[in-house]
Amino acid sequence: MIFNLSISLGIVVFFVAFFAEYFDSSLGMGYGTTLTPVLLFMGYEPLQIIPVILLSEMITGIFAGFAHHRFGNVDFKPKTNCLISIIKKDKKTDLFSRLRKNLSRHLKISLLIASCSIIGTVAAVFLAINLPRIVLKIYIGILILVIGFFILLTRTKNYQFSWKKLAAMGILAAFNKGMSGGGYGPVVTGGQLLAGVESKSAIAITSLAEGITCLVGISVYILLKPSIDWVLAPYLIAGAILSVPLSAFTVKSINTRNLQLFIGIMTLVLGIFCVGKIVFYDLL
Repeated sequence: MIFNLSISLGIVVFFVAFFAEYFDSSLGMGYGTTLTPVLLFMGYEPLQIIPVILLSEMITGIFAGFAHHRFGNVDFKPKTNCLISIIKKDKKTDLFSRLRKNLSRHLKISLLIASCSIIGTVAAVFLAINLPRIVLKIYIGILILVIGFFILLTRTKNYQFSWKKLAAMGILAAFNKGMSGGGYGPVVTGGQLLAGVESKSAIAITSLAEGITCLVGISVYILLKPSIDWVLAPYLIAGAILSVPLSAFTVKSINTRNLQLFIGIMTLVLGIFCVGKIVFYDLL
């Protein structure tokens, strides 16, 4: 078991985090899925890995969301800039309704998906206690495979926007994360495409929603396990943050149709990887 980090090992972790976050912020998936097995292979324990990944995803997810906004890939700007004017405006309606009306649609989608994480996580905990882990792994692998196939088969089709589909995908993604610690990005990003959200916006929304979701996750870890080993945190955070502007620029520059094709391919690859890992390491 590794408890300390040499400079050379820290540099390796830094670059792994850089490239993992670059692909995650460019495609809306892959950070935890890539980083967790690499760090496990390096000798770290799950409880040394999961909290620091949640912390780095919280910081970089929120940062990536607003970097995408800055590059024009998404619009998170409220319709009214001044919060006081929103509170004072039209006092006949309640404050929640006034705030909701002044949020951009993309920000509403992010908050909806993040809010659904509570429902998904609670459901996951109840089922995780009673279901064998192999069943959960197979379920997630097959789900990601199916979404990848759907994205590729229907990438030329324009879906009608649906709040119900987004809420369902948000619950499903958080359910996956609560079950296994992964499977969030592929489901949220792919699910948004199938719910009628444009691909560039879907990636940015996933980043922000996952950042908010990870804020909840890391808060629970700190409350339940105050003595967390943070040795990996500086290297993961530094590497991940530095990749974010490059990711936002990449998304801005790439053709939307090509991006949707690439998301579909990567979702399919992640699904094949998950199922293959189950077959060769858990079943054989």
